[in-house]
Amino acid sequence: MENQLLLEIAKKSIQEEFEQESLIDKNEIVSKHPKLENLGASFVTLNLNGKLRGCIGSLVAHRSLLEDIIYNAKAAAFSDPRFSKLTKKEFENIELELSLLTTPKDLIYKDFEDLETKLIPNKHGVILELDGRKATFLPQVWEQLPDFNSFMIHLIQKAGLNPSQLSSYPKIQIYEVEKIK
Repeated sequence: MENQLLLEIAKKSIQEEFEQESLIDKNEIVSKHPKLENLGASFVTLNLNGKLRGCIGSLVAHRSLLEDIIYNAKAAAFSDPRFSKLTKKEFENIELELSLLTTPKDLIYKDFEDLETKLIPNKHGVILELDGRKATFLPQVWEQLPDFNSFMIHLIQKAGLNPSQLSSYPKIQIYEVEKIK
């Protein structure tokens, strides 16, 4: 599948909101690229001047990859609770990145030392779940948090948990991504 097409779909999805008109012909795209009808999970990351400006995605494939990219692109631009809605001026300078996720797999570990030996930085995305709370970091986050302890502390905090007061070891799942820029 052509990576440029996927980036174009994400970008046009956001542009549609500004122009208030449909710019994506789903039927035409699917007729030329039928694999986009397959279930797929994606994250859309927006960066502005080298800083995160929005990131929303799906951890598990539950709709077509085409629909998932469209939905997540709009959500990253306009519904990420960490940021105000993207402006048209910001959109003109946005850097867009897509991550296509593999199916998450449970990672069995006995303690954090064992977990550290099993996680592969820059390869594994990590889903952490404990006490009804859940958070994920894409593999790209290892670039900002390259050591295991910092990575895990930030992920635990992202889930709204206190690293020093965990009730038990969290459930960990791993996945990989195909990154498209």
